[in-house]
Amino acid sequence: MKPFWGFSIAVSIGLSAMPVFAGQPLARDGLSQQALYNQSAVELERELAAGRVSSEQLVRAYLARIKRMDRRGPSLHAVISVNRDAIRQARELDRERRTGHVRGPLHGLPILVKDNIETHDAMPTTAGSLALARNYAINDAAVIARLRAAGMIVIAKANMSEWANFRSPNGLSGWSAMGGLVRNPRALDRTACGSSSGTAAGMAAGYAAIGIGTETDGSITCPAAMTGVVGFKPTLGLVSRTGIVPISDAQDTAGPIGHSVSDIALLLSVMAGSDPRDRATIEADTHRRDYVAALSDVSLKGIRLAVIRPRMSAAIAARFDAALEVFRKAGAVLVEVPAPDASGLQELEFSTLASEFHSGLDSYLAKTPETVRIRSLSALISFNLKERRREMPLFGQELLEAAQRAPAANDPQVIADRQRARVLAGREGLDRMLQASGAAALLRPTEDLPWPASSSGPTADSLESAATLPAIAGNPHLTVPMGQVQGLPVGLSIIGRQFDDASVLRIGNAFEHAAETVGGFQI
Repeated sequence: MKPFWGFSIAVSIGLSAMPVFAGQPLARDGLSQQALYNQSAVELERELAAGRVSSEQLVRAYLARIKRMDRRGPSLHAVISVNRDAIRQARELDRERRTGHVRGPLHGLPILVKDNIETHDAMPTTAGSLALARNYAINDAAVIARLRAAGMIVIAKANMSEWANFRSPNGLSGWSAMGGLVRNPRALDRTACGSSSGTAAGMAAGYAAIGIGTETDGSITCPAAMTGVVGFKPTLGLVSRTGIVPISDAQDTAGPIGHSVSDIALLLSVMAGSDPRDRATIEADTHRRDYVAALSDVSLKGIRLAVIRPRMSAAIAARFDAALEVFRKAGAVLVEVPAPDASGLQELEFSTLASEFHSGLDSYLAKTPETVRIRSLSALISFNLKERRREMPLFGQELLEAAQRAPAANDPQVIADRQRARVLAGREGLDRMLQASGAAALLRPTEDLPWPASSSGPTADSLESAATLPAIAGNPHLTVPMGQVQGLPVGLSIIGRQFDDASVLRIGNAFEHAAETVGGFQI
């Protein structure tokens, strides 16, 4: 089933063809800037700990990369605003390190943050909309507060599909009035998907050590898969949503986007945790784990995994078969299972999202600073009509208007639809498949190939997205690269049980390790 708002966007030159700072050293005997952009957060932290590079040098190199590539060069448009205080913050963190105060394994690492997540600094939190161009948050979002306490530097705010793709079924994923259209670094004429388009594209282009996006249905996993990086949607309720522009209390979550599963585990270990302001996270502290420690076992021997084969092209099927062979050779037991019947699920999901978006956005806008003039969904709709030349040059706002007409989130029918959708996706969908097969997780391709940038989304005969069932059920969903088809990235999805995020990450990490030892398989 396609997410109803139908992602989109992107181009054709590989990352290796992009302008780079080839060979220029960051520090004596340290990383070259060319090497930096392909380094994982885990590897960069080792460089920092060894004194071979400083946080200030990392920040300066990433800022130079953004300046050279985002509005110039290939013009990726992955960034809306840059943190002008990042160098000063990096110097302070370097000083802390020199005095022996290291806050943890994320100390001094720059992070790229999706622009619907509040940061208390000189960068506004816009969700891509001109209506929030002066939305200067008075507090960090709960998840950003955790990351700053761990020593991370928000280097920039990433472009995104405006209102996280909840504006029009005909919208271009990755387009916003604030930032323009995000371009896919792997193929500039192809979509970067959405809505966390800028974070994923920025990671693929080497804009930061790691990134953070948000997902309601596919907004982390789709752009990660289509730009060739790793993305993770955690179990709903593991990560706080306080300070994030909402769509749905029933489905929204933040999650990491990075170069490796190790990076994802490193960031999630800090992101996860209970927040008294977000009732969905009441059990998060009970369920959170040391996700890095969970990766110590890289064996796949004897692990039972369910395999779903949706309708797909022969080329993607061949690539999927090659990935499955990696699992088999590493000792995993694969069991093919039929895809669940998702009839009617899309309509039930839309009922929930439309009503929750209306109430959630009204509540959010009412609490924004006085510099924000738009205080309700109805006022936003009027603003877009007034600013139609800038806000609606390509597509309309049908989903905003549908949400305005939707019944209240506590309407009995909306509640019933929400509960039925969760049962279909969870207990009668993913959970049933896992239980019947005795599997630790499900494997399937994440998305189809990136479609042309000018298109509003996948066609009717495209491979169905892997995102919808885990998004509605609240289950963890990891996508890892499984190579290329026709020169374009494709992702492999690993979907697990609720709050079994550690197992999902362990399986993904083991796949990465196994892929390195299987001849002829290129991630």
